[in-house]
This record gives sequence, C-alpha cells and structure tokens, in this order.
Amino acid sequence: MSTDDTASDASTPTPEDHENARQHVVAVNADDEAQETVNRLEAHTGDGIRHRAFTSLVFDGDGNILLAQRAPDKRLWGTWWDGTVASHPVEGQSQEEATRQRLEEELGVTPDQYDDLRVTDRFEYKRYFENAGVEHEVCAVLKLTLDDLSLDPDEEEVAGLMWVPYERLHEHPEWYRQLRLCPWFQIAMRRDFE
Repeated sequence: MSTDDTASDASTPTPEDHENARQHVVAVNADDEAQETVNRLEAHTGDGIRHRAFTSLVFDGDGNILLAQRAPDKRLWGTWWDGTVASHPVEGQSQEEATRQRLEEELGVTPDQYDDLRVTDRFEYKRYFENAGVEHEVCAVLKLTLDDLSLDPDEEEVAGLMWVPYERLHEHPEWYRQLRLCPWFQIAMRRDFE
C-alpha cells in the first residue's frame, strides 16, 4: 500500500466516527419495556435493534401542524419532512422530558409556550433507509399546542419549517407526497389520537 493510500484511508470517516456511535438508546421489547441500553449507531444499522423513540406533533390553535424538514446532514432521512420533532429518550428519561428537551434544542420552543404535552399513541415499526441504515422503534406519539408560535430553529437539526392544515394532511396525504414524509410520521398521522 502506498503512502497516499494510507492517507486517504485515514481521512475517510468510518461508521465508528459518526457522532451517533458515541450515544446510546434504550432497547425495548414489543411492549416498550426497557431491556438494556445499546449503542445508537448499532441500533440503526444491519437489521437494527428495537429501541424506544418518540415523535412529537406540534399544533397551533387553528388545527395546523408544524412540519420540520430534517437537516441534510442527518444520517437517515436527511431532507425528509417530519412531524415537528422526533428522537430517542435516554435511559431514565420520560418521553415528555425528552420531547421538552428536543423542542428547545431543535426549535427554541420552551415549556412556557405550551401546557398540554401528552402521549397520545404508541406503535412499533421497522423501515430501512437506502443502504444507510434502519429504524426499528417502538415510537410514542406526543401532541401539544403552542400558545406562543415563536420559533428559533437550529439549522444543524432543521432545514425548513412549514405549517400545514392537519385535517387536510390526514385525509389527503397523497397531496403532500412531494415533501417525502418520514415513515414514522406517516404512520403517526394516519392513526387516530386525541
């Protein structure tokens, strides 16, 4: 191997270099009971490891839902549109606590802007993304309504924002196909929740 080959190999990032390899998620059974913590990257590669996740649907007072476009640098589903905020609670963190944290980190939304955060649904799904990885999650759906619509999005997390009439999206998802909606959000928005 030449010196040039060695240099290029050293500069090529490996999966172990990805920031997700330094994080952990909670592996769960089908009933969302915690089993152990596992490496986040391992949970999202190969056949995946079932783990706990959430998607949070943020509404305004007029029945519109806030869609967030995932930043292009996301390892899975970059530039796809999501139902506001989705992530994974860490060990010992409730879905509500994790949602509050991610709302503030990704959108600058603080708890004084809403007072009705609640879990409305839960489902399991598994989807592969190209050759890059997999999601195998027991996903809680949380819902909240903003009293104050002020937003301060983090561009490393969010590439775009769009308020959409939820009823129209729910009844006619095909009208929004050009947005490339994330699979977990497509499942969440087709289910009934209150």
